Amino acid sequence: MTSRPAPVAAALVALLLGGCSLMPVYERPAAPVAEHWPGLAAPQGASAPVAMPPWQDFVRDERLRALITQALEHNRDLRVAVLAIEQARAQHQIRAADLTPTVNLGATGSRQTTSQDSISSAYTVGLTFASWEIDFFGRIASLKEAALAQVLASEEARRAVQTSLVAAVASTWLNLQTDEELLALTRSTLATREESLRLVQMRYRQGVASALDLRQAESLVATARVALAQQERQRALDTNALTLLLGKAPALALLESTASPHAALADIPVGLPSDLLVQRADVRQAEHNLRAANANIGAARAAFFPRISLTASAGTASGALSGLFKDGTWGWSLAPQALLPIFDAGRNQAALESAQAARSMALAQYEKAIQMAFREVADALAGRATLADQVSAQQAQAEAEAERLRLADLRYRNGVASSLEVLDAQRSVFSAQQALAQTRLALRQNQVALYKALGGGWADQAPETD
Repeated sequence: MTSRPAPVAAALVALLLGGCSLMPVYERPAAPVAEHWPGLAAPQGASAPVAMPPWQDFVRDERLRALITQALEHNRDLRVAVLAIEQARAQHQIRAADLTPTVNLGATGSRQTTSQDSISSAYTVGLTFASWEIDFFGRIASLKEAALAQVLASEEARRAVQTSLVAAVASTWLNLQTDEELLALTRSTLATREESLRLVQMRYRQGVASALDLRQAESLVATARVALAQQERQRALDTNALTLLLGKAPALALLESTASPHAALADIPVGLPSDLLVQRADVRQAEHNLRAANANIGAARAAFFPRISLTASAGTASGALSGLFKDGTWGWSLAPQALLPIFDAGRNQAALESAQAARSMALAQYEKAIQMAFREVADALAGRATLADQVSAQQAQAEAEAERLRLADLRYRNGVASSLEVLDAQRSVFSAQQALAQTRLALRQNQVALYKALGGGWADQAPETD
């Protein structure tokens, strides 16, 4: 029977070049959360939306859109996230380059004495590549796969920063809107209380009002001034926070209060499925990190098998510089090498155990990311279910306190009630109106929190750095 070395050799070459992979087969872990949100019925499958709308559709106020656009262009945290993608891509390219030989142009020269006190010379010029590892067991391919997963993780990290940035800008802008509302309320209250103090002082000088009435009126004026100073400070702090988010000072025209800040944001549909969480950028980032850890196990396993490398050169050699590049001086060399680890004091085994532990950690982090996302959505849904009722109740309370103040003032002017009753009603009205403004803010910020918790909506294009 005749042998057929050519097909066998071709098969061996194909096997060497194709290599094999020792990476564990990756399967997405099951989400460790319920299929639907607490307090909501299960979604109706096909009728449930599969993605969140983009932020441009969620944010309706043109001024807020302009502020968010500025933040996406100039925010430094987002710029760092974009540059981290470039760094990860470069690391992936380094791993990919390890699969191909590196060719160098080398020139060497040496002179040394011999035993007869004569001098010998040797000169070489040619192309060389040293220790190119043939990735037969997939070690380098596993490292390349891990580097690719890190690239994808960094891209998801950038999207997570974008989502957080939009939410932060929207929340801070809403804070400023409420700051202006509370400032106007405090200034109006201060003016009313100063007028009441002036009237009490006149009545006190005439002997009609008591010293207790006077001190109570003075205390309310001082309380209003304290509240005014607090609100002015809070507005300054919120403006500074917005400046940091934008990366530049905001235009004053974009911060002016609006008559209906509640209309600045679109409603988010009810009945979203919980599997929408896997589209969140931070959850996808955690999954890519899990893929990277899974690939590193393949590289650690491959370290137990022989490492095959190849060193080769081709060029010209001569004992004299003038003899280089002449006929008969050309040659080549090929030196394959296979190294099988026999004793390494447990280094490879420890590396494998470390890679397996890292994968277990990445799995736990992935599951925690889903659970945290579920909790954030559940909290936001709980807020939406109760904050609207709280706003209605506090609106009714504020209206009742305002009517109480009107009646108390009427009774006071007719001599039926004391000034203390009016001052107490003024204090109650101010507190109720403040609480109403804060609850309205909480309701609007809950919309932002729910949109962020559900992952927001993003195009795949990343902003450029400048």
